[in-house]
Amino acid sequence: GLGDDKGVGRALEKIMELRPDAPATGARAAAVYRDRGWREDAQARISDAAAAAESPAERAAYLEQAGRLAFERGEREEALRFFQESLRTDPDQRAAQAGQARTLAALGRTTDALSAYQAALAKRPDAEYALELGELYESLGLGQAARVQYDLLRERVRDAEAAGADERLLLGRFEADHGDPARAVRLLREEWGRQPGIAVADALGWALHRTGEHEEALEFATIATDGDKGGGVRSALYVFHRGVIERELERYGPARRHLREALMINPYFSPLRAPEARRALDELGEPSVEDPPA
Repeated sequence: GLGDDKGVGRALEKIMELRPDAPATGARAAAVYRDRGWREDAQARISDAAAAAESPAERAAYLEQAGRLAFERGEREEALRFFQESLRTDPDQRAAQAGQARTLAALGRTTDALSAYQAALAKRPDAEYALELGELYESLGLGQAARVQYDLLRERVRDAEAAGADERLLLGRFEADHGDPARAVRLLREEWGRQPGIAVADALGWALHRTGEHEEALEFATIATDGDKGGGVRSALYVFHRGVIERELERYGPARRHLREALMINPYFSPLRAPEARRALDELGEPSVEDPPA
């Protein structure tokens, strides 16, 4: 979370020396491998962790993590199987319920997706789930229903912050797209100063883009997506953000390449942003001789 990739590697090596066969070690390794873009290795480690889990709740948590990894690769049916198995193992695994909803939406099973989100929120009114459900409603043209979820998000963030939690990253992401982008920049600059990780770099870059600071936005988007700068995770959303920023800067070759890459990583990454990526590619059209090299 502090942006210290070498430190993460040393800590993981130490954990693996101390408890090489522990399921929790495998789950932690999977998370690190995911952040480095080692997707197959991450999936193998989390599958092993789920198989070796010592309790139903632990196994369900690892199956949910496996589902998220599969969804990030655009493998909807596999992701759904992991989420459903997680819920069969532990019906109280709300993250799996939300993951199931996310995947059902990507499969076009909208009614089932809405029901799954509502079930997850009924048991655990998590701000992240409210944001996802709000964006699904928005993608369906149901603005009033979306606003209800966004109001719930604000309420949950206030409650969490009153309890001492730091919700600047989530709130900054929300404000950038659905509220006050200038406030998003302030929140995310604070978060970057405290915790300069890849997720914060992506969110800050996007917020800067939304306020018209495109050059600085690209600096942070590059951090979030360039493996040489630390952004090894293969996130369709992060790459989409970079492509949109590049298009705004009239860097059409790289923009086209990154928008295509986002849809290759996961064509279903967001009910709002994936269609936007397709529209942007259509507007860019095919490369011309004037485009700079990608």
